[in-house]
Amino acid sequence: MPDTIIVGGGLCGLALAKSLQERGRDFMLYEARERMGGRIFSERCQRNNLAVDLGPTWFWPDTQPRVTRLISDLGLDTFAQHDQGGILRLNTPDEKPEVMALTDIHGGARRVIGGMGGLVTAMTAQLPVDRLHLGHTLLSVEEDDDYVILSFRHNERVVQVNARHVVLALPPRLLEEHVLFDPPLNASLREAMRATHTWMADQAKVVVAYDQAFWRESGQSGNAFVTHEQVVLPEIFDACDATGEQAALGAFFSLPPALRATIPPATMALLISSQLVQVFDPPAEDGEQHVHDWAQEAYTCSTLDRTPPSTHPEYGNPNLRLPLWENKLFFGGSETAGYGGGYLEGALESAARLQRMLAPDPVSLSPQALNSPADNTACIALFGTWVTAQQPDLLATYRRHLNQYLTRQHKEQLTQRALLDTMEQFYSEALRQLSELPFDTSGTGIHKGRSDLTPEVHAPFATVHQTLIREALAFNRSSCALSNFPEEHEPGKEYLSTIARDLAAAWREFALSSNAVLLAKAAPVTESQRTH
Repeated sequence: MPDTIIVGGGLCGLALAKSLQERGRDFMLYEARERMGGRIFSERCQRNNLAVDLGPTWFWPDTQPRVTRLISDLGLDTFAQHDQGGILRLNTPDEKPEVMALTDIHGGARRVIGGMGGLVTAMTAQLPVDRLHLGHTLLSVEEDDDYVILSFRHNERVVQVNARHVVLALPPRLLEEHVLFDPPLNASLREAMRATHTWMADQAKVVVAYDQAFWRESGQSGNAFVTHEQVVLPEIFDACDATGEQAALGAFFSLPPALRATIPPATMALLISSQLVQVFDPPAEDGEQHVHDWAQEAYTCSTLDRTPPSTHPEYGNPNLRLPLWENKLFFGGSETAGYGGGYLEGALESAARLQRMLAPDPVSLSPQALNSPADNTACIALFGTWVTAQQPDLLATYRRHLNQYLTRQHKEQLTQRALLDTMEQFYSEALRQLSELPFDTSGTGIHKGRSDLTPEVHAPFATVHQTLIREALAFNRSSCALSNFPEEHEPGKEYLSTIARDLAAAWREFALSSNAVLLAKAAPVTESQRTH
């Protein structure tokens, strides 16, 4: 019986498997599809041999350190998203598009040479083949005394496997809708699962390959926004390779999932071609189309997901981040991330949280140094120095997050989202730093579940929230870009209270997680060491 079974071979599941493999832990990974990668999906064009991304395309090094570090560690090459040239806007179908006064609309985004699928290929290659099981659809999860029983459908038969720990790295809505839990999950947890929108589930994407990037030759970037009533593709972008020789345009659909499902493929192809010709003239008509509708993916889209959210989805519900069944069952995936939910970064943040719970980094002190207070004191000092060193950069990080929301045409809750993103990114990195320090808490007291070292770890954060909010508001007042957003330019008391509540919730999540990291760095303690 394996120690850990991971269900879901997307980025979170693969990253967790990779970290367990590196730590010599016993695991198995089960995936329903006949491929790894989940929503990361690259397809090869016959026309020009370009690998096109029909799932996630970009990552942002300035605000997504985990995915940036992973891509570098895997030795993958990247390139900047092409944004140079005119950006077009088409307001009416019978007129020529106009050139917009915008630049760098993707906010420093980068792409992986050879497509995001290369990320999946590189990670899978590092895992033992006999631990990867494709074509296994999860049916039920049952608690036993000391382990968990999983039932899968595989090749038209039911297969049962047991494990001491199980990670469900799947969209919460799919689990709630399709998987039987015994004992049943409580009502509040099920509601949290239903309320968590599945990233990309309602989306469809097309990439069209061409013999040459004719739009670049005309001085255009390939970026375009279409706003008329007949719009099919509201957002278009350059999807060429790093050199521009393998040419392609990419776009997202505006049509809702229910309507897309009624349109025959041939008719959809004509609609796509017509839309691109409206924007880029006749040369755009003759392209090789690659369409992927995630709403038609049984292993991505739930029934609830077929109704697109009316506001920006919220991720990281605390109920989805807590272990169940006496630390035998865990939820994972980008939707459970405290930071970066709905992005590749969130999938990696979730995997890191799970790794800290299942396989904490071992204490690296020598036997002679164990239980020495000086060593923990040194670790506390090093951590405090790191926290202090990061604080001057938080405003710059806030400005980068804010700029990304502005360039993506978001118009509401800009300050709130950018501040929360900044602090959650900061806390995510702080947890990583804390995990890597060679604490040994075997002889440290534990009072009501809290390590005696926890207050010392938390001390350097005392004024971080207040300082960042003050600096962010001062920046907002001086920002020309925010002058058209009165609520952001001069936030009111109610808006500031909402921001404060969000940041307080992020702090509570970090406080609990950092305490868990410290507790995990101890050998099992006796009952006499605990004070209840």
